[in-house]
Amino acid sequence: MGTPKALLTAPDGQLFVVRIVRAFADAGIGTIAVVTGSAHEGISETLSGAALGVVPRVVRNADPARGQVSSLWTGMDAVVGDDIDGLLVTLVDVPMLSAATITTVVDAWRQSRAPIVRPAVGERHGHPVLFDRALFDELRHAPLEGGAKAVVRRHEARILNVTPPDLGCLRDIDTPEDYRALVE
Repeated sequence: MGTPKALLTAPDGQLFVVRIVRAFADAGIGTIAVVTGSAHEGISETLSGAALGVVPRVVRNADPARGQVSSLWTGMDAVVGDDIDGLLVTLVDVPMLSAATITTVVDAWRQSRAPIVRPAVGERHGHPVLFDRALFDELRHAPLEGGAKAVVRRHEARILNVTPPDLGCLRDIDTPEDYRALVE
């Protein structure tokens, strides 16, 4: 991409990481961890200089080459305590995620206490994915190669898919072409 995805600019002028943290804060999520890798300093500086509504915990994954699940573990170490009953997970690749979608996912989980709640439209699944506390141990022991997806697959029959109020949660920015399409 030429620069870390977290520091790319979304169409509204916000950097991806700032936009995502603001969406979580606007949805009432008060405990937020941003897991970084090699771009730790740039992301930390960006977040410390932004008006976000919350102060996220910026934590570095010491070995991101192990895969996405190692970043999940780093984030869990930063925020999960006895008082945390659910864990929302998203990727910086999904910068158009809205506070309304986050609220929809959280409200559905509060009403159902399903082990996994995620936004979905037809067969397309988006972010954030909410994991109930009952799955925290499984997440912590997820295989490096399968990660959280392995946990999701084991509980497929019990997942609650909710219709998001917008489609930003499905917009994944993986390639320069995806990014060009987003900003155009």
